[in-house]
Amino acid sequence: MNRPRLPQLRGLRTRLVVAFALVAALTAATTGALSFREARTGILQQSQDTVIRQLRTQVNQFAPQLAFPPSEADLEQFAADLALSESSGTWRVQATYGELSATSVPGDPFAELSPAVREAVDSRLATVFQRVTRGDRTSLVVGMSVTYAEAPQEGSYDSGVQVFLTVPQTAERAYVDALVSAVERATVVALVLAVLLALLAARGVLRPVRALRSATRSIAEGRLDTRLTVHGSDELADLSHTFNETAAALEESVAELRGMEARARRFAADVSHELRTPLAAMSAVTDVLDEDAARLDPDTATAVRLISAETVKLARLVDDLMEISRFDAGAATLHLDDIDLAESLRRTLAARAWTDVVDTDLPPPGTLRGRVDPRRLDVVVANLVGNALRHGARPVVLRLYGDGERTAVIEVLDSGPGIAEDVLPHVFERFYKSDAARTRTEGSGLGLAITAENVRVHGGTVHAANRPGAGAAFTVRLPLPDPEETRP
Repeated sequence: MNRPRLPQLRGLRTRLVVAFALVAALTAATTGALSFREARTGILQQSQDTVIRQLRTQVNQFAPQLAFPPSEADLEQFAADLALSESSGTWRVQATYGELSATSVPGDPFAELSPAVREAVDSRLATVFQRVTRGDRTSLVVGMSVTYAEAPQEGSYDSGVQVFLTVPQTAERAYVDALVSAVERATVVALVLAVLLALLAARGVLRPVRALRSATRSIAEGRLDTRLTVHGSDELADLSHTFNETAAALEESVAELRGMEARARRFAADVSHELRTPLAAMSAVTDVLDEDAARLDPDTATAVRLISAETVKLARLVDDLMEISRFDAGAATLHLDDIDLAESLRRTLAARAWTDVVDTDLPPPGTLRGRVDPRRLDVVVANLVGNALRHGARPVVLRLYGDGERTAVIEVLDSGPGIAEDVLPHVFERFYKSDAARTRTEGSGLGLAITAENVRVHGGTVHAANRPGAGAAFTVRLPLPDPEETRP
């Protein structure tokens, strides 16, 4: 049975590539996320520190000019001066003193300023900041109290003036967006590199796997001297070493088994050959004794007939062993002749006096011709019909027809109990008998095996099965020559 050759390797390659890609994606995503977080924090921290430092500087510059206690107009001027001190013009400032409040932009509600920031500035003199997002805009809100140094003592005191600053972080957001894009591009590049590395790694891993697959296929095809070239000392190299050791052990075992089989075949052929001469003499003697059996006393006559019958069985067994030996040695030859197949089957039945006990379904003379060995075809039909008569039940039917594909089909059908399902796979094996009680039947146990070999040398097939009703069916298919080849 042909098995798929590439899906397994493709699956392994795919798994390696996917594994590398997942690891690379996870690594890139994790690294990118950490880098993004650190970079974002750095960008915002730097922007925040710069704004706070600038605000403190400007407050220290303009606070001494503020009258005390300030009026609302003084607070408006103070807030405007602080806003204008930033060159980009993005600052919005609110100055408060008690109940008085003024902004750098008249009417500015300063909505970004939260009560929490106001409370934090009221509670301590430290600078307070907060990032506020409104819609798609993010702003930095800074709050601080204006303090004055009191000489000659060290320290400071709160003037009661509070300054609040709002700065849009548009540039910072653009930097963060650019950083996100850079991380995404780096992730894509990392994935591409990971896939390339995975393909290279898969190629290196799969090369010895392919070599192992090819070597295994060679072993399966009978080339037991196949060995792998071992490189390196990793797990795949160990696997190659193990394969070579296994192949060597298998080659040695198979060689030993083949030697034992060859010796067994020679022994069977030699024994069969040596038995033919004494058997011929025994057969001649038993023929003479059969002629005189009628004049012998009953016990002696029974013994003579038993010896004669057993001698015939032994002679048939020796002939079958000789035939099997020729098949095993590859010495079986075909003497082909263009014959009428139906007429050949009729002669087989007539020669064994089966014409009246076997029903036939044969085509008219001259309808179906084939180029076969007449003697071997006779053996095939005789063995199958004899097997049906011995182990099946009448009626036994011999059928011949062509299937329209230059194939002649011979069927032998019986009406017996059929063949047990566990026996069907073994019916053509040598010396196989399904019933231990039938070990002393007329058959040698080689008839169906010889049938299968004779069909095989003709390039045909033989199949055994049970009929839907009752009984067994043996089907032989023999190829017919092309009419163009047989035309004179």
